[in-house]
Amino acid sequence: QVHPVASGGGSVQAGGSLRLSCTAPRFFINRCGIHWYRQPAGKQREWVSYVNGGGYTSYADSVKGRFTISKDKARDTVYLQMVSLKPEDTAMYSCNLGGGCLGDWGQGTQVTVSS
Repeated sequence: QVHPVASGGGSVQAGGSLRLSCTAPRFFINRCGIHWYRQPAGKQREWVSYVNGGGYTSYADSVKGRFTISKDKARDTVYLQMVSLKPEDTAMYSCNLGGGCLGDWGQGTQVTVSS
């Protein structure tokens, strides 16, 4: 079973930036792609962004223009660069495989944006 691991969260003020990392075996990143999700406290998990093996990317409307997903070809890592953060971006962020592949949900990484 593949265990993607999210890291890099923290506390920032509105307008600040953070870069999250998702680590998974490169084979699965390239074959399956990686989705980023987030779950605000007391709410349902929502999809944030996706990158596939060919570099195609997609974003939720709420983060488009502020978040950038990318793959590090030299490492088993997918990044989510987040800028112009807003208090409504506060959530537990997690990553998982795409493309119909099965991966375990890890603990995620907390992002807290204060106004």
